[in-house]
Amino acid sequence: MKIIDAIKSQSKPFYSLEFFPPKEKKQWDSFFSTVERLKALNPLFASVTYGAGGSTQDNTLEITSRMKHEAGIEPMAHLTCVGASKEKINGFINKLREADVHNVLALRGDRPADEKFSWTDQQLRYASDLVGLVSNEHPDFGISVAGYPAAHPESPTFADDLHYTRVKIDAGSDFVVTQLFFDVREYFDFVSRLRSNGINKPVIPGILPIQSLSSIRRILSLCGANIPGQLYLSLEEANEKGGDDAVKETGLKFAVNQIRQLVDGGAPGIHLYTLNKADMCLELADRVKL
Repeated sequence: MKIIDAIKSQSKPFYSLEFFPPKEKKQWDSFFSTVERLKALNPLFASVTYGAGGSTQDNTLEITSRMKHEAGIEPMAHLTCVGASKEKINGFINKLREADVHNVLALRGDRPADEKFSWTDQQLRYASDLVGLVSNEHPDFGISVAGYPAAHPESPTFADDLHYTRVKIDAGSDFVVTQLFFDVREYFDFVSRLRSNGINKPVIPGILPIQSLSSIRRILSLCGANIPGQLYLSLEEANEKGGDDAVKETGLKFAVNQIRQLVDGGAPGIHLYTLNKADMCLELADRVKL
Protein backbone atom coordinates (compact mmCIF):
# COMPACT_ATOMS: atom_id res chain seq x y z
CA MET A 1 0.00 0.00 0.00
CA LYS A 2 1.20 3.49 -0.82
CA ILE A 3 0.85 5.80 2.17
CA ILE A 4 -0.45 8.62 -0.02
CA ASP A 5 -3.57 6.52 -0.73
CA ALA A 6 -4.17 6.15 3.00
CA ILE A 7 -3.70 9.90 3.51
CA LYS A 8 -6.22 10.72 0.80
CA SER A 9 -8.77 8.36 2.34
CA GLN A 10 -8.65 10.04 5.76
CA SER A 11 -11.68 12.03 6.83
CA LYS A 12 -10.08 13.41 10.00
CA PRO A 13 -6.57 14.30 11.23
CA PHE A 14 -4.23 11.41 12.00
CA TYR A 15 -0.96 10.68 13.75
CA SER A 16 2.15 9.30 12.13
CA LEU A 17 5.34 8.47 14.00
CA GLU A 18 9.10 8.49 13.56
CA PHE A 19 11.22 5.84 15.25
CA PHE A 20 14.98 5.57 15.72
CA PRO A 21 15.96 1.88 15.68
CA PRO A 22 18.51 0.97 18.36
CA LYS A 23 21.86 -0.16 16.97
CA GLU A 24 22.20 -3.05 19.40
CA LYS A 25 19.82 -5.98 18.88
CA LYS A 26 19.73 -6.59 22.62
CA GLN A 27 17.68 -3.37 22.82
CA TRP A 28 15.12 -4.47 20.23
CA ASP A 29 12.71 -6.08 22.69
CA SER A 30 12.41 -2.79 24.55
CA PHE A 31 12.07 -0.92 21.26
CA PHE A 32 9.22 -3.09 20.03
CA SER A 33 7.50 -2.77 23.40
CA THR A 34 7.48 0.98 22.72
CA VAL A 35 6.11 0.39 19.22
CA GLU A 36 3.34 -1.81 20.61
CA ARG A 37 2.37 0.81 23.18
CA LEU A 38 2.19 3.53 20.53
CA LYS A 39 -0.24 1.48 18.47
CA ALA A 40 -2.80 3.08 20.80
CA LEU A 41 -2.44 6.24 18.69
CA ASN A 42 -3.63 4.31 15.62
CA PRO A 43 -0.78 5.77 13.56
CA LEU A 44 -1.38 5.97 9.83
CA PHE A 45 2.28 5.09 9.24
CA ALA A 46 5.69 5.17 10.90
CA SER A 47 8.99 6.29 9.43
CA VAL A 48 12.13 4.36 10.37
CA THR A 49 15.54 6.05 10.28
CA TYR A 50 18.98 4.65 9.58
CA GLY A 51 22.48 5.90 10.25
CA ALA A 52 24.62 8.02 7.96
CA GLY A 53 25.90 6.14 4.95
CA GLY A 54 23.40 3.37 5.62
CA SER A 55 25.36 2.23 8.67
CA THR A 56 22.26 0.63 10.19
CA GLN A 57 20.42 -0.12 6.96
CA ASP A 58 20.16 -3.85 7.68
CA ASN A 59 18.53 -3.01 11.01
CA THR A 60 16.10 -0.71 9.22
CA LEU A 61 15.15 -3.52 6.85
CA GLU A 62 14.44 -6.04 9.61
CA ILE A 63 12.68 -3.51 11.83
CA THR A 64 10.42 -2.21 9.06
CA SER A 65 9.45 -5.78 8.23
CA ARG A 66 8.64 -6.59 11.86
CA MET A 67 6.81 -3.31 12.29
CA LYS A 68 4.47 -4.21 9.46
CA HIS A 69 3.99 -7.92 10.04
CA GLU A 70 4.15 -8.10 13.83
CA ALA A 71 3.01 -4.66 14.98
CA GLY A 72 0.63 -4.01 12.10
CA ILE A 73 1.92 -0.47 11.43
CA GLU A 74 2.61 0.65 7.85
CA PRO A 75 6.34 1.51 7.76
CA MET A 76 8.20 4.06 5.66
CA ALA A 77 11.95 3.42 5.42
CA HIS A 78 14.42 6.30 5.22
CA LEU A 79 16.80 6.54 2.27
CA THR A 80 19.79 8.89 2.18
CA CYS A 81 22.34 9.85 -0.45
CA VAL A 82 25.45 9.55 1.74
CA GLY A 83 27.54 6.65 0.52
CA ALA A 84 24.70 5.48 -1.69
CA SER A 85 24.82 4.25 -5.26
CA LYS A 86 22.03 3.37 -7.64
CA GLU A 87 22.96 -0.29 -7.23
CA LYS A 88 22.79 -0.10 -3.43
CA ILE A 89 19.50 1.80 -3.42
CA ASN A 90 17.91 -0.57 -5.92
CA GLY A 91 19.11 -3.55 -3.88
CA PHE A 92 17.70 -2.12 -0.66
CA ILE A 93 14.37 -1.29 -2.27
CA ASN A 94 14.10 -4.80 -3.70
CA LYS A 95 14.67 -6.17 -0.19
CA LEU A 96 11.98 -3.84 1.15
CA ARG A 97 9.58 -5.10 -1.51
CA GLU A 98 10.33 -8.70 -0.52
CA ALA A 99 9.36 -7.71 3.02
CA ASP A 100 6.10 -6.17 1.70
CA VAL A 101 7.29 -2.64 2.55
CA HIS A 102 6.43 -0.18 -0.23
CA ASN A 103 7.13 3.33 1.10
CA VAL A 104 10.30 5.39 1.54
CA LEU A 105 11.31 8.84 2.75
CA ALA A 106 13.97 10.23 0.41
CA LEU A 107 16.56 12.47 2.08
CA ARG A 108 19.92 13.90 1.13
CA GLY A 109 21.18 13.07 4.61
CA ASP A 110 23.65 14.82 6.89
CA ARG A 111 27.24 15.36 5.92
CA PRO A 112 29.49 12.80 7.67
CA ALA A 113 32.21 13.99 10.04
CA ASP A 114 34.89 12.69 7.66
CA GLU A 115 36.83 15.74 6.47
CA LYS A 116 37.53 14.05 3.12
CA PHE A 117 33.83 13.69 2.34
CA SER A 118 32.56 15.68 -0.64
CA TRP A 119 29.02 15.81 -2.00
CA THR A 120 30.43 16.10 -5.53
CA ASP A 121 31.89 12.60 -5.13
CA GLN A 122 28.48 11.08 -4.41
CA GLN A 123 26.68 9.26 -7.18
CA LEU A 124 23.40 10.52 -5.72
CA ARG A 125 23.89 14.09 -4.47
CA TYR A 126 20.39 15.34 -3.77
CA ALA A 127 17.13 14.01 -2.38
CA SER A 128 15.60 14.71 -5.78
CA ASP A 129 18.07 12.19 -7.28
CA LEU A 130 16.72 9.53 -4.93
CA VAL A 131 13.12 10.50 -5.69
CA GLY A 132 13.73 10.29 -9.42
CA LEU A 133 15.47 6.92 -9.11
CA VAL A 134 12.69 5.36 -7.03
CA SER A 135 9.90 6.95 -9.04
CA ASN A 136 11.30 5.82 -12.38
CA GLU A 137 12.53 2.34 -11.46
CA HIS A 138 10.12 1.36 -8.67
CA PRO A 139 6.71 2.84 -9.54
CA ASP A 140 5.01 0.55 -7.02
CA PHE A 141 6.67 2.50 -4.18
CA GLY A 142 5.27 5.51 -2.36
CA ILE A 143 7.73 8.37 -1.84
CA SER A 144 7.85 11.17 0.71
CA VAL A 145 10.32 14.03 1.07
CA ALA A 146 11.30 16.45 3.83
CA GLY A 147 10.12 20.05 3.95
CA TYR A 148 11.58 22.94 5.93
CA PRO A 149 9.09 25.54 7.21
CA ALA A 150 11.95 27.83 8.27
CA ALA A 151 13.99 26.92 5.15
CA HIS A 152 16.85 24.44 5.09
CA PRO A 153 19.85 25.89 6.97
CA GLU A 154 21.97 25.65 3.80
CA SER A 155 19.45 27.49 1.61
CA PRO A 156 20.58 31.06 0.84
CA THR A 157 16.96 32.33 0.69
CA PHE A 158 13.42 31.14 1.25
CA ALA A 159 12.92 31.31 -2.53
CA ASP A 160 15.83 28.92 -3.06
CA ASP A 161 14.43 26.53 -0.47
CA LEU A 162 11.01 26.61 -2.13
CA HIS A 163 12.62 25.93 -5.52
CA TYR A 164 14.44 22.84 -4.28
CA THR A 165 11.35 21.61 -2.48
CA ARG A 166 9.52 21.84 -5.78
CA VAL A 167 12.33 19.98 -7.56
CA LYS A 168 11.94 17.10 -5.10
CA ILE A 169 8.20 17.05 -5.49
CA ASP A 170 8.28 17.29 -9.27
CA ALA A 171 10.73 14.38 -9.36
CA GLY A 172 7.91 12.13 -8.18
CA SER A 173 7.23 12.44 -4.46
CA ASP A 174 3.73 11.97 -3.07
CA PHE A 175 3.75 14.13 0.05
CA VAL A 176 5.93 16.18 2.38
CA VAL A 177 6.85 15.62 6.04
CA THR A 178 8.27 18.73 7.66
CA GLN A 179 11.32 19.15 9.81
CA LEU A 180 10.45 19.92 13.43
CA PHE A 181 9.43 23.51 14.17
CA PHE A 182 7.98 25.47 17.07
CA ASP A 183 6.19 28.39 15.41
CA VAL A 184 3.00 27.25 13.69
CA ARG A 185 3.08 30.38 11.52
CA GLU A 186 6.14 28.94 9.79
CA TYR A 187 4.16 25.84 8.80
CA PHE A 188 1.17 27.75 7.47
CA ASP A 189 3.41 30.18 5.58
CA PHE A 190 5.36 27.26 4.09
CA VAL A 191 2.15 25.57 2.91
CA SER A 192 0.81 28.86 1.56
CA ARG A 193 3.98 29.44 -0.47
CA LEU A 194 3.81 25.92 -1.87
CA ARG A 195 0.14 26.33 -2.83
CA SER A 196 0.77 29.70 -4.46
CA ASN A 197 3.38 27.97 -6.62
CA GLY A 198 0.95 25.27 -7.73
CA ILE A 199 2.20 22.57 -5.33
CA ASN A 200 -0.80 20.82 -3.80
CA LYS A 201 0.73 17.71 -2.25
CA PRO A 202 -0.16 17.00 1.41
CA VAL A 203 2.24 18.57 3.93
CA ILE A 204 2.38 16.83 7.31
CA PRO A 205 3.83 18.95 10.13
CA GLY A 206 6.54 17.36 12.27
CA ILE A 207 6.23 17.94 16.02
CA LEU A 208 8.81 17.24 18.71
CA PRO A 209 7.74 17.53 22.37
CA ILE A 210 10.66 18.98 24.32
CA GLN A 211 12.19 16.63 26.91
CA SER A 212 14.90 18.73 28.51
CA LEU A 213 17.04 21.78 27.84
CA SER A 214 20.06 19.65 27.04
CA SER A 215 18.14 17.47 24.57
CA ILE A 216 16.57 20.40 22.70
CA ARG A 217 19.93 22.18 22.47
CA ARG A 218 21.49 19.07 20.97
CA ILE A 219 18.62 18.50 18.51
CA LEU A 220 18.58 22.13 17.38
CA SER A 221 22.33 22.00 16.75
CA LEU A 222 21.83 18.94 14.54
CA CYS A 223 18.82 19.99 12.49
CA GLY A 224 19.14 23.78 12.34
CA ALA A 225 15.54 24.46 13.39
CA ASN A 226 14.58 27.69 15.13
CA ILE A 227 13.04 28.10 18.58
CA PRO A 228 11.07 31.23 19.56
CA GLY A 229 12.89 33.29 22.18
CA GLN A 230 9.88 33.40 24.50
CA LEU A 231 9.59 29.61 24.47
CA TYR A 232 13.28 29.19 25.20
CA LEU A 233 13.06 31.64 28.11
CA SER A 234 10.08 29.74 29.53
CA LEU A 235 12.06 26.49 29.28
CA GLU A 236 15.02 28.07 31.10
CA GLU A 237 12.71 29.38 33.81
CA ALA A 238 11.09 25.95 34.18
CA ASN A 239 14.51 24.34 34.40
CA GLU A 240 15.58 26.70 37.18
CA LYS A 241 12.42 25.99 39.16
CA GLY A 242 11.96 22.25 38.63
CA GLY A 243 14.64 20.76 36.41
CA ASP A 244 13.90 18.29 33.61
CA ASP A 245 10.41 17.42 34.87
CA ALA A 246 9.32 21.05 34.74
CA VAL A 247 10.91 21.52 31.31
CA LYS A 248 9.14 18.42 30.03
CA GLU A 249 5.77 19.69 31.28
CA THR A 250 6.36 23.09 29.70
CA GLY A 251 7.33 21.44 26.42
CA LEU A 252 4.33 19.14 26.53
CA LYS A 253 1.89 21.99 27.05
CA PHE A 254 3.49 23.88 24.18
CA ALA A 255 3.26 20.85 21.84
CA VAL A 256 -0.40 20.31 22.74
CA ASN A 257 -1.15 23.91 21.79
CA GLN A 258 0.87 23.55 18.58
CA ILE A 259 -1.06 20.49 17.48
CA ARG A 260 -4.43 22.04 18.22
CA GLN A 261 -3.54 25.12 16.18
CA LEU A 262 -2.22 23.04 13.30
CA VAL A 263 -5.26 20.77 13.15
CA ASP A 264 -7.67 23.69 13.49
CA GLY A 265 -5.79 25.39 10.64
CA GLY A 266 -6.21 22.43 8.30
CA ALA A 267 -3.09 20.27 8.72
CA PRO A 268 -3.94 16.76 7.43
CA GLY A 269 -2.21 15.03 10.33
CA ILE A 270 0.62 15.25 12.84
CA HIS A 271 3.99 13.51 12.47
CA LEU A 272 5.40 12.90 15.95
CA TYR A 273 9.16 12.67 16.39
CA THR A 274 8.83 10.09 19.13
CA LEU A 275 12.47 9.78 20.27
CA ASN A 276 11.23 6.26 21.08
CA LYS A 277 9.43 7.71 24.13
CA ALA A 278 6.02 6.07 24.51
CA ASP A 279 4.96 7.84 27.72
CA MET A 280 5.57 11.26 26.23
CA CYS A 281 3.62 10.56 23.04
CA LEU A 282 0.70 8.89 24.80
CA GLU A 283 0.37 11.74 27.28
CA LEU A 284 0.48 14.25 24.44
CA ALA A 285 -2.23 12.46 22.48
CA ASP A 286 -4.38 12.09 25.58
CA ARG A 287 -4.29 15.83 26.13
CA VAL A 288 -4.90 16.74 22.49
CA LYS A 289 -7.69 14.23 21.83
CA LEU A 290 -7.70 14.40 18.03
